[in-house]
Order: sequence, then C-alpha cells, then structure tokens
Amino acid sequence: MLLGTQRINGNGALEIGGCDTVDLAREFGTPLYVLDEDYFRETCRKYRAAFESRYPKVEVSFSGKAFMTAAVCRIVDEEGLALDVSSEGELHTGLRAGLPASRILLHGSNKSPEELATAVEAGVGRVAIDNLPEVERLQQVAVEKGVSVDVLVRVAPGVQADTHTHIQTGKVATKFGLAIVGGAAKECVGEVLNAANLNFRGIHCHIGSQILDVAPFREAADMMVDFAAELRDELGCVVEELDLGGGLGVHYVPGDEPPSVDEYAELVTGSVRARCEKHGLPLPRLLQEPGRSLVGEAGTTLYTVGVVKEIPGVCTYVSVDGGMSDNPRPALYDARYDAVVANKAREPRSTKVTVSGKHCETDTLIADLDAPEIAPGDILAVQTTGAYNYSMASNYNRLPRPAVVIVSRSRAEVIVERETLDDLLRLDRIPDRLQSNRPGRDAAG
Repeated sequence: MLLGTQRINGNGALEIGGCDTVDLAREFGTPLYVLDEDYFRETCRKYRAAFESRYPKVEVSFSGKAFMTAAVCRIVDEEGLALDVSSEGELHTGLRAGLPASRILLHGSNKSPEELATAVEAGVGRVAIDNLPEVERLQQVAVEKGVSVDVLVRVAPGVQADTHTHIQTGKVATKFGLAIVGGAAKECVGEVLNAANLNFRGIHCHIGSQILDVAPFREAADMMVDFAAELRDELGCVVEELDLGGGLGVHYVPGDEPPSVDEYAELVTGSVRARCEKHGLPLPRLLQEPGRSLVGEAGTTLYTVGVVKEIPGVCTYVSVDGGMSDNPRPALYDARYDAVVANKAREPRSTKVTVSGKHCETDTLIADLDAPEIAPGDILAVQTTGAYNYSMASNYNRLPRPAVVIVSRSRAEVIVERETLDDLLRLDRIPDRLQSNRPGRDAAG
C-alpha cells in the first residue's frame, strides 16, 4: 500500500517525496518521523475544494492535536486553513508559527483560567465552551480584559460512531460537551445568551475519530440542525455557525476503505442543506475540523530492525529501535498498521512476523505482518503515522523522542530536532540534601 508520493525506486527501496528512506534513516537516524509535504498540502486543498464547491459559507480548520509543530502550522496557514487547538501549548505553537489569532479556535474539556486568559488576550476567533462552569469563568475573564468573546457551545448529540470506544466522543456518556438529551446543552446556550461579554455564535460537536462509515456523520448533522431549530423556537437565538468537527477515517491496513473527502463533503453539506430547509433555517456558516484525515497518511515512521527472535511453532518477533514511546496507539486503541521493509520493498512478503518495540512492556506495534525475510539492520517503514504518533510520543524508558523530517521534491529538512540524552535530564533537579554525604561513597567517590 503506497500512499502519497511514495514509490519504489530503482534500488528497490521505498521512496517518499523523492527521498530514499534508507538514506533518510542513515542521515537522520531512527526512529524517524517522515512527513510527506506534498501529500499533506494536496489533502488540505482537497478538503477546501470539496466543501467550498458545495457550500456557500465554510471554514476548514486543522485539528492541531493530530500533529502539532510550528512547521505544520505554517503549512496549514499557507493552505488557507484555520487551526483548532486544545491547550495553551498548542495555542502558543500556532501563534508563534504566525497564524492569525482570529483563525484559531480553542477547545478543551477542562480549560484552566490561564488558558482562557491567554486565548482572550490573544484574540482567538472562537472559544468552544464545554461545560456550564466555563460560561462563568470565561465571562469573568472577558470582563477583566474589557472585551467580548465569540463562543460556540460544544454539544454531545448522542451519536455512537462505529469506532474504538476510547475515541467515541459524541455519545451521551462522554466527558466532552453537553448532552442535548436532558436539556444540558440548551441550558448552557441560555447561560451564554445571558452573559454580557459572550457572543453566542453557534454550536459544535465531534462524534469520534477514524470513522469509516458515513451514516453517523449524517445522523450528527441532522441532530445538530434539529437542535438549532429548537434553540430558535425556544430561546429565540440564531445559530450562525455549525461546527461538525472531524473524524473521517484513513487507510491504515489493506481493507480499510474510508469514504473520499468528496463523498464526505457531499453527505455533510447535503444533510445540512436539507435539514435547514425542513426547519426553515438560514444556512449557517459550516465549520469542519479534520485532523487525522488531513495528515495521517502523509506520515511514515522509520525504524531499524535489531533482534529477530524466532519462537518455533509460535511466531517470529522482529524488534525495532522504538515502539510504545513513539507510537502508543496500538496499546491505547488496539490500532493496526501496515509496514514496508524499506530496503527490500520489491521483495515478496513470504513470511509473517510480529513487530515489537524495545520497551519493557508487551510492546507490540504490528501483529502478523506479512513481510519478506527480515534481518537485523533492515529499515522498517510503518505507514500512516502522521496523526497521533508524534503528538502522543513520550519518554517512556527514558527514550529520547525521535526527530521529524519533512520531504518534498527530493529534499529532506528537519522540522523537529531529535531529543538527546541530555534533553532527558534538562528539567531534572537534585535537592541539595542529596548532593553530598552519599552513603557507600568513600572520600574519593
């Protein structure tokens, strides 16, 4: 499964953006995140074209939590997308990368007063209110700053998408937003309308991630427009903006068949139009927040194979120099991946192996991978790691986090430096009482 600009070159090696991945591994080391810039840009443009050609008022935002670096934010801005962020750190990154604050939307289920103050001071375009207490907190910040703040109210429409339970975010039993059922969402909108410094602009939902069936998106759109009509009829307010989040799935393994961006856009815009017509509502401004479906397939992670351990009659373990610390998704969500042995990309996949990481865990990256004969020193390229890999990476077992390189037109450039061993200690402190008189040390020790 070759994605984006990937191809097999004359050396029989996997190439991305005109760069031989074996050469990338040699030059920059492994593990290594590789971002296919041209593919990422192409997908950004597809999203804009798909929605802008079908709907009069639309804004596509990149969901920054999927892959947040300054360079990625700069590309997002160049491609005319807005940015949604979920923390002060993501907001800071977007602002430092040069995105106008007015094109940034702040999310978060437990925003701190400091995060709200930073967002208001910066002048973010929207704050998505997630809970009732946040109305009062944001109103207080707005009063202190002497400004008005445009807000959306995050709604849990009660849609249960067919995806892993940990990434179902639109059902009633979720920590995100306020449920329509029971009246919490409507109560929150009423509180916003009564807050002098908050401007109610619309409603937001996000039903989940890695969704491969379009039906839940239609259900969510219908329920959100129905709710907009309820707000008009009972509270007398107009939903100017309808944010339906993201969640479109991508190809991880053979057999994954996500809808195309055009199919998705056709369904969403068609559903909103039809439902608004049914209720006699003016078309709201439509917001979309793709993350994984923008950047997921544009990312690849390169590893170097170390130990190959055959357990006769059971399986063959292929250990790589990364694992859970640079890709926790298999452990968190039972996520599945495919991979190419980059230096043997033309060779037939004649054997089956289990790819494991080097951590002190049952650290399985890929179970039952069809692969050619693998030997120590081979380069393994794991596909579709652009979303929630770098952004969820850790220093478990004190492994430094990998570098990120961006490739395009046979050029590779570092956009995140590899952490060093000293970086791991940069914030460590030893109290004075532990600096001397250490037991077991002689005077020379």
